[in-house]
Amino acid sequence: MKEPEITAELAAQHGLNEDEYQRILKILGRVPSFTELGVFSVMWSEHCSYKNSILQLKTLPRSGGRLLVGAGDENAGLVDIGDGLAVAFKIESHNHPSAVEPYQGAATGVGGILRDIFTMGARPIACLNSLRFGELDDARTRYLFEGVVKGIGDYGNSFGVPTVGGEIYFENAYKGNPLVNAMAVGLVKVGETASAIAEGEGNPVFIVGSSTGRDGIHGATFASEEISEESEAKRPSVQVGDPFTEKLLLEATLEVIQKKLIVGIQDMGAAGISCSTTEMSAKGNSGMEVDLNKVPLREKQMTAYEIMLSESQERMLVVGKKGKETEIKAVFDKWDLNCSEVGTVSSTRMLNISFDGERKASVPPIDLVLGGGAPVYIRETARPAYLDEVRSFRKEELPETDCVDALLLLMGTPNIASKQWAYRQYDSMVQTATVIGPGCDAAVVYIKGTRKALALKTDCNGRYVYLNPREGAKAAVAESARNVVCTGAVPLAITNCLNFGNPYKPEMYWQFTEAIAGMGEACRFLDTPVTGGNVSFYNESPESAVYPTPTIGMLGLIEDLSHITRSYFSENGSVIYILGKDEEEIGGTEYLKTVHGMVKGDCPKLDLTKEKKLHDNLLFLIRSGWVLSAHDVSDGGAAVALAECCIMNQEEAIGAEISLPAGSREDFTFFSETQSRVIISVKPENTLVVEEYLRSRNQEYIRAGVTGGKSLKINGYEFDLSDVSDRYFRSISRIMEHIS
Repeated sequence: MKEPEITAELAAQHGLNEDEYQRILKILGRVPSFTELGVFSVMWSEHCSYKNSILQLKTLPRSGGRLLVGAGDENAGLVDIGDGLAVAFKIESHNHPSAVEPYQGAATGVGGILRDIFTMGARPIACLNSLRFGELDDARTRYLFEGVVKGIGDYGNSFGVPTVGGEIYFENAYKGNPLVNAMAVGLVKVGETASAIAEGEGNPVFIVGSSTGRDGIHGATFASEEISEESEAKRPSVQVGDPFTEKLLLEATLEVIQKKLIVGIQDMGAAGISCSTTEMSAKGNSGMEVDLNKVPLREKQMTAYEIMLSESQERMLVVGKKGKETEIKAVFDKWDLNCSEVGTVSSTRMLNISFDGERKASVPPIDLVLGGGAPVYIRETARPAYLDEVRSFRKEELPETDCVDALLLLMGTPNIASKQWAYRQYDSMVQTATVIGPGCDAAVVYIKGTRKALALKTDCNGRYVYLNPREGAKAAVAESARNVVCTGAVPLAITNCLNFGNPYKPEMYWQFTEAIAGMGEACRFLDTPVTGGNVSFYNESPESAVYPTPTIGMLGLIEDLSHITRSYFSENGSVIYILGKDEEEIGGTEYLKTVHGMVKGDCPKLDLTKEKKLHDNLLFLIRSGWVLSAHDVSDGGAAVALAECCIMNQEEAIGAEISLPAGSREDFTFFSETQSRVIISVKPENTLVVEEYLRSRNQEYIRAGVTGGKSLKINGYEFDLSDVSDRYFRSISRIMEHIS
């Protein structure tokens, strides 16, 4: 097959601009081959190089606390939790593939993030997700929602890892460009991790796992452009996953790591062989000699270009120890997996690729990778004009609302209603360590053989970030931390998945830089460093960009199982407190959108000093054994949160009689989403000591009522719990199953 003539125009078709093409000519000292052009195009894509985001990301707190590796140093973050154990965790996006082929897009997103965890030597113990779709009255949205949920469930269930938590939102802004963010968490003994490095001249290089096909070619560049009408034609860019092969690959990978047979290992995710060979070589300050004829293929007449750019799933690049080749192959043979020696590590600092007896590529790895010679840009910023319009909102001009009708409506709106239609398709109990599964403030997973547990949460309110990127991003960090604190955990660190529009549009880049600033401020204050994550730009369709959505994946640690706290009321006759003070903030709320049809105003403000004080005080109360339940006030405000406390435990709903001191208006009091508030329940005999402690700490609170009965009474209004529960638990099922 004759290769095309290499020109600047062809480079542009590969997503490389004129300056980048000239830079390639200078690096190589010649015109690149077609294969080399393909390798540069994927490695310098936004998806792999982070060229438009890395300088901003470096402003985040990326070390300190209990971090064992710096952000971006390895495939996933690594956090010390004591007892010789560490947690590997990371979140990544698979937005563009899921928009085109929702089932495989979501499934391979789960598969890819799991590989990032077990290539560290960690055994995956939990998955979470964060999903965004258009409104459910749209048929295509329902198709995407159904396919994504099934893809997540089928892959995780077949692989054998519990999907323990997540979040799902429905907004018109995501109609043409859904967000599918997958998070995985694993455990490893400190000192027994593996690194994504190639070093040691003469060490053998293996490709292990599945065979290589044409699926996923240019997936990295596909993820680095806006969704358009042509996207449907790019279905071949969506990879196809096989969770059963991945399960075998997990066991084989952990075995070669534990037997100390290898020098380094990396998943072949975005950009496939191109990415793993260049990144591992660059990290080891080395080179490689690779013969593509030795790569196991599942399709005929593949070219060197296609083999290098394929993103076929369930594959790893392994650098073994010289002399251990037979033992390495024996492990992968035992697990019935390909293990093909395709080359060796060299000291040349060049990646040399041959195929059919010809040299197809000879490139310096360091010039291809993030942190090396990959381009780095700071884009122009401009404050979006829409902010002036949305900020002109005045809550006092809203017509007053019937609180009974509004609460019942909110309990059934898809953003607030239970997402059990989705999470019942996930196996949340496999591995038998899930203590708190989907549907509560945060998931809790027991660490077997210890008295410890992990609290895990994904969180972001994209509407808040749209209205105020800096404050909205701060709120995302704070709420995810607050959620793990409600389970009895200390927040330790975050991973993030930053979903934004086109960075070449100044308004979009302004949103990005402001969100980074807010996230960094909150993480520094709450001592939750950023372990790494993912940037997903170009989340735009022909209609519009998505809401800027910096999803936070939070890790918390519960030191003693006796401190695990659930979200819902558990005893009749307990006393209810609301910690924190309401400021009647209505901007950006679910109430304003659902009841009044507006997305306006400013998002609720966050006082980080009050937030941190709340965390410390709540953890003290929980560890003292005085708290029966804890649930944060978020979407829908205090009235919705109180209703959730009554009905979240489907085995036994417990009512309550509540008095909410009204401010300027009762509907504002009911549905304000002021931050830094938590509802707790306490045994009557502990009320004096709880109140004494709160006063001593200057913690704002109100004594709101008592639990009991089969209805929820707030300020004299009465809500039948069976009606509230039906709306909450069945509204999404009715839509998806077409039940009238």
